[in-house]
Amino acid sequence: MRARKAKAAVRAWIGAAGWLLLAARAAAAPLEVTPPPPADPLTVAIHTEDADRFARLFAATGGKPTAAQLRKDYLDGASYGVSVFTPGRIVDADRLAGAIARDPAAYERAIRVCLPAARAAVGDLRAIYLALHGLLPDRALPQIYLVFGAGNSGGTAGPGAQVLGLEVLCAQEQDADGFRALLRRFFAHETVHTLQRDRASQGPDPLLTGALEEGAADFVAAIVTGQVPDPERAAWAAPREAELWAEFRKDMAATHGVDLDADPAPAAAIAAFRRWLGNYKNAPPGWPYELGYWVGMRIWQSYYDAAADKRQAIRDMLGFDDAATMLERSGYAGGAKPAAM
Repeated sequence: MRARKAKAAVRAWIGAAGWLLLAARAAAAPLEVTPPPPADPLTVAIHTEDADRFARLFAATGGKPTAAQLRKDYLDGASYGVSVFTPGRIVDADRLAGAIARDPAAYERAIRVCLPAARAAVGDLRAIYLALHGLLPDRALPQIYLVFGAGNSGGTAGPGAQVLGLEVLCAQEQDADGFRALLRRFFAHETVHTLQRDRASQGPDPLLTGALEEGAADFVAAIVTGQVPDPERAAWAAPREAELWAEFRKDMAATHGVDLDADPAPAAAIAAFRRWLGNYKNAPPGWPYELGYWVGMRIWQSYYDAAADKRQAIRDMLGFDDAATMLERSGYAGGAKPAAM
């Protein structure tokens, strides 16, 4: 999931559920601190120092820290992760104190259930990073930070770092095992997004471009984890592939050449985009959410299968210029096998 202008125009992430919140990127927010060095896959750790300090303060105040206490004992002198998470999310100590007062149980549960689960996930992170490094040895991998925010974002990213909003993500899983599985998806899918080419716009094919970006992240995540992202969605979609591809092509046509960042953006084009992307808990009736991820992954599977140089195919997924050209080169036709490239 990338922070593209077109996606920002059609998504309402704040307060939404699940790992989809990780889409919002903070690259545009200027930082006054030095970004961390790239992570070494062999020694990378999950930075919990901010979350640990918050947990100590939460316990010491009986779950009712004041703005002054949060400023002194949490925000002041915090790590790079908090500096990334503050603009547009935490904002300031007053806002954070208000969020805690409105839902102290969310913070208590995140401290009790999910913070220990995150500490136990270091081995998962290292295994995934070692696989990503083996696949893309020339790419820098981001550091991972855990922080507590104002209840409005599950994560963001800045130069050299990805930052998790622990209280929001923890609320989406029933137990520690589910949260740890969510973290694995984050370590794989979201890290791939940091390795992708940044683009100023989605170009003339915003739906196809978005699906290819998300599909590439899922495709590479499947390689490095050995698990298909969202297997229930894949199981639902596979027997309907030809039908879904026909529907996707119609919506590609409806969004072609449309600036989804326009104010106002054409309602029909936004509706076509949202059938496939940015529709967590609001998918078309009977559909799984975010089917565009699956369609994009299928296009890339076709591209990869047809490529003689598999490593170059992966690099193409991360740095393509023109979505329509990549679709044509893939030979994808709703499940039909492509010719060799």
